[in-house]
Amino acid sequence: MQTRKLGRTGPQVAQLGLGLMGMSDLYGPADRGESLATIRAALDAGVTLLDTGDFYGMGHNELLLREALAAGGRDRVQISVKYGAMRDPAGNWVGMDTRPAATKNFAAYSLKRLGVEHIDIYRPARLDPNVPIEETMAGLAELVKAGYVKHIGLSEVGSETLRRAHAVHPVADLQIEYSLISRGIENGILQTCRELGIGITAYGVLSRGLISGHWSKQREGEQDFRGLASPRFQGANLDRNLALVEKLRAIAGELGVSVAQVAIAWVAAQGDDIVPLVGARTRVRLREALASTTLKLSAPDLARLEQAVPADAAAGDRYGAHSASSLDSEKG
Repeated sequence: MQTRKLGRTGPQVAQLGLGLMGMSDLYGPADRGESLATIRAALDAGVTLLDTGDFYGMGHNELLLREALAAGGRDRVQISVKYGAMRDPAGNWVGMDTRPAATKNFAAYSLKRLGVEHIDIYRPARLDPNVPIEETMAGLAELVKAGYVKHIGLSEVGSETLRRAHAVHPVADLQIEYSLISRGIENGILQTCRELGIGITAYGVLSRGLISGHWSKQREGEQDFRGLASPRFQGANLDRNLALVEKLRAIAGELGVSVAQVAIAWVAAQGDDIVPLVGARTRVRLREALASTTLKLSAPDLARLEQAVPADAAAGDRYGAHSASSLDSEKG
């Protein structure tokens, strides 16, 4: 598998990364055995960037990754960990804490759960409204100096925050949603990242399965994050968005690939500084995603996709009002 470098200061990683969240949380039940087999299959295929969060299943996801790496492979992967999101025993979201002391505390627990000596990329999951980003970065920089963290990343922050953070310590990459129907990054954030030499790890490249080609109207209302809290999966919004998927399906069919493959390849084609993260929970979905790495979209292909799904084509916001309020990236 080919590789891409995460920004000027970040690591070299495989051109496709694996996001593990759905194996522990938010997307309904997952099969533990299949999750472990999928992670190992990804490693065998050359995937090196594995993305997790300490709050995914309240530690479950990190322990799952530790088990997957128990047979070997730690030296071949870069582990990306998000922290700072706090939850109560019922799983409700109760705020962010990225104070330097809290940052070190979260890191200590993650290192123990993962069974590793260092975390390759460590990042706050969201901007903490109560802590200046300079203070958070100073705490992260101390972890880098001590050898517990190799690189600092950020997630879902805007251009001003990127500049302020980068002035304290180099930011390797920004993790942010980017897909054919989630194009907000193009309104300044992507340009700022390129100016500063910050890479992009793009999550939601299939818009949580909405543009995978596998979602249907019959799945509306499923009792997970999508059906309960994502406006794009609800009512008339879902109808309009699935109509966009059918346009993608026609183009994908002519190219001899799946909808998911063309959607992933589109993100990868937006620049060599972008690494798509796929949230495959099974080996079947992983194999489909991996095949996207051999799909090279031509300029006419990209133009057709742009015409079929313009930047503002999606119906509904990508998050509900409560979650969206915490997105610094939506503020410019």
